[in-house]
Amino acid sequence: MTINPELRKRVDAILDTFIKDFYETVPFAQHQKNAAELNLDYYKRHNIETILRLRRKRTIDALAIKYFTKVDPVQAKAWAHYTDDEMLHDRLFAADLAKVGVTKDQIYSTEPMLSTKLLTGYLQYGMEFEDSPLALITSVYFVEYVTTRTQPEWLDNLENVLGQENVKGARAHVNTDLDDDHDDFVWRVMSTLVTSDADEQKVVEHLNHVYWLWKLYFVELHQLTVLGRTGAQIPLPTSADV
Repeated sequence: MTINPELRKRVDAILDTFIKDFYETVPFAQHQKNAAELNLDYYKRHNIETILRLRRKRTIDALAIKYFTKVDPVQAKAWAHYTDDEMLHDRLFAADLAKVGVTKDQIYSTEPMLSTKLLTGYLQYGMEFEDSPLALITSVYFVEYVTTRTQPEWLDNLENVLGQENVKGARAHVNTDLDDDHDDFVWRVMSTLVTSDADEQKVVEHLNHVYWLWKLYFVELHQLTVLGRTGAQIPLPTSADV
């Protein structure tokens, strides 16, 4: 039985609009989904950044477990189990990268992109200064929902382009999410943190912030690897826009 089904219906509808907007507005958004000839620089850096993001998220997950140990040990155990499932998934992506010539030294010596720092910083800010894992767990629900509804198609195409053996790690990661119903699990944990209308509105706020940061990431990824620009080229409003 779904906890707070009306809120979940609302949240899922928001996420569906995000997926549609992503494909329609972000440069190169459909590249890994549809391209017959893959831009390897784009593919490699995307997977490197995924690994770097997973490594930093481990620290934030530990802060969430610490929070739950104080207020809800049942959820502390649940999140610890989930974190255990996800803890070493960076190795799955690293194995795929090795097959296209990227070494572990190259991966772990790479400086994360600004958008990655902003996203992980946003999640850590919630733990450190709001003393709540709501931003983190809302973000995780965002990722679990969007991943299971987009990545199988991406991986089908990547298998056609690169070969099935070369994307086994990413496929294993997605299959874990699907087989273990991670989106349902994360929703149950998140629901324990939502006890008021204000909390519900905060969830929606976090969703919008996280999506903005994800769009920023893919824009920066495109600029860095396809357009060859160094550093983040983030458009700022002009006086005419104010």
